[in-house]
Amino acid sequence: MEWTVVNTDMGWVAVVGSEQGLLRVSLPYSSTQKSLESLGSITEEARFYPNRFEDLTKRLQAYFCGYRVSFADEIDFSDVTHFQRIVWQAAKLIPYGETRSYGWLANRIGQPGVGRAIGQALARNRLPIIIPCHRVVCSDGNLGGFSGGLNMKKLLLQLETTAIVSKAKIFS
Repeated sequence: MEWTVVNTDMGWVAVVGSEQGLLRVSLPYSSTQKSLESLGSITEEARFYPNRFEDLTKRLQAYFCGYRVSFADEIDFSDVTHFQRIVWQAAKLIPYGETRSYGWLANRIGQPGVGRAIGQALARNRLPIIIPCHRVVCSDGNLGGFSGGLNMKKLLLQLETTAIVSKAKIFS
């Protein structure tokens, strides 16, 4: 496993990956230490490798600058449940700048009525932004929850909404 950190317009983001793909990505924090701490002890088992995720770090910087960015990166799902995996994969289908409800995700995975379980799976999402759980809201339009806090969720949704209108360049 390897890790790096990237400075973005919104703060420091930490990234950890294995040979199979991404394992963890932090939300932005005010320091490298806080971004690494948010990932837990996994960085203690990994080695620092500043250039390992060079393309991803450039896309993260562009995303937090307000550009529309695609994150088609490989993900290492080796230590997640089957349910988490299918929920996270379905959440990746939510288009940039749009939202979907917990119920929509439940229907998408063929399990209507499990909206609460969807919320619990998204709360364990260790790859925010890459797996855009911030795009999942309640059916009545309320934001629901977010592991990074509702202020961060609002900020990310606003960033994506204004990026569609004001930014022409698309990174993929």
